[in-house]
Amino acid sequence: MSRVGHHIKAALHQIHSIAGLVLALLLALIALTGAIMSFEDEIGDYLNSGIIQVAPRQAPALMPDELVARLKAGQDLGKVSAVTLSSDPAAAVRVRFARDEQGARPTSLYVDPYDARVLGAPRGEEFFATVRRLHRWLLIPGDAKGWGRQITGIAALCLIVMLISGLVLRWPRRAGSVKMWLKPNLGLSGRGLHRSLHAVIGTWVLPVYLVMTLTGLWYSFDWYKDGVVWLLSRQEVTAAKMQPKISAKAPRAADRAEPAQPVGFDRAWTMLQHEEGKHFSRALLTLPAGPGTVIRIRSWPKDSTLDTTRDEFRVDAVTGQVISAERYADKTFGEKIIANVLDIHRGAFLGWPGKFAFMIAAALMPLFSVTGILLYLSRRRLRRPAQPPLGRLVPGE
Repeated sequence: MSRVGHHIKAALHQIHSIAGLVLALLLALIALTGAIMSFEDEIGDYLNSGIIQVAPRQAPALMPDELVARLKAGQDLGKVSAVTLSSDPAAAVRVRFARDEQGARPTSLYVDPYDARVLGAPRGEEFFATVRRLHRWLLIPGDAKGWGRQITGIAALCLIVMLISGLVLRWPRRAGSVKMWLKPNLGLSGRGLHRSLHAVIGTWVLPVYLVMTLTGLWYSFDWYKDGVVWLLSRQEVTAAKMQPKISAKAPRAADRAEPAQPVGFDRAWTMLQHEEGKHFSRALLTLPAGPGTVIRIRSWPKDSTLDTTRDEFRVDAVTGQVISAERYADKTFGEKIIANVLDIHRGAFLGWPGKFAFMIAAALMPLFSVTGILLYLSRRRLRRPAQPPLGRLVPGE
């Protein structure tokens, strides 16, 4: 190796080591919380199997506004913010509530769609909500508006640097040998074993970590998100994304008059049933956070296998007029990638085997933290000058 190449590798080694030592615990925390959330939906369905289904009846299900009215008549539960409805007559309705004055959000409830009887609160909801906040924002106050979002983003950028530098540092002389790349030498011990595990298993998970970090940056930096939208979307879509959004809390002057009737779910639900018929499996209807009248609807087709494969509508709750419709089938390939960022991030785009593989890769992150620290400590010991044995005369004494 030339002297220049030697200096480059030495510099990369320093960068890799320093970044790893500084971020070891943080990256392990982010990865482990991600692994915990890998099968959140499946775990939730299992834990709540007794309350997410009801016995179908001949009588029609209640309209959502009547269901909410009956639910609130029995007890003070706070302001309802969203309901999840289904085309399946045996599916319970999930009711979500808005945050209170202290910023806390009451737990959601599953409700019988035929008589508004409370079936129970979903088990595991608070646990996974806390894990999610830890994964995304490190439980730092402010959530997405706090510093946690930027810290996790910087950690992701540093991980990309570590992955690339680690790949360069371990490039074997026989680069065409699969065995050299993928088979750890378990016959070694001590520093040799730590190095083999760190390098070889790191090669196994490198593609998964690259996908995780490149998609995770979407949630940390607006400049990154805007760049991805510009790169993968059609020009008119990009222009629409770049425009400042009109907040529901600050409606246009023409819309500031009080609506003729309270904002509810019925008109939006009727519109969805009329437009989609029985082609959707479930729909999430979300009320505006402020005094606006536009309801957001997310609906999932019956043939949808991914949570992000959905259509989205915005409907005026007073008039029933469709303000906008964004159908997944009409998106370009690049726009579908953008829509599926979350499922790509967690490996769900490859089905349950992909989710399992991404979960295992995330769970292995502490291995690199531990072996990296052990390699650093052993390297320090090797560099330490040898001390003369006690009692041995040193020349010149």
